[in-house]
Amino acid sequence: MKNAELVKIIQKFAESGWNAIADPSKKWLASNESASTNELKTAIEQADKDCGSCGCEFDPLYKKALALLSA
Repeated sequence: MKNAELVKIIQKFAESGWNAIADPSKKWLASNESASTNELKTAIEQADKDCGSCGCEFDPLYKKALALLSA
């Protein structure tokens, strides 16, 4: 079963309109495969590098999602 807090964060990513994070998020939400989790982690790590300190609402969510995915 997926963590409810994590699902809520990933849903925000899926609805963001930024394909680099939205597409892997949608795939993860629709799947239980570990491959989609790895793809999602990679996308979130890249998003955090590209945008993780710009001050938008997603900045803290990247770090939180990565922590929850690694738990």
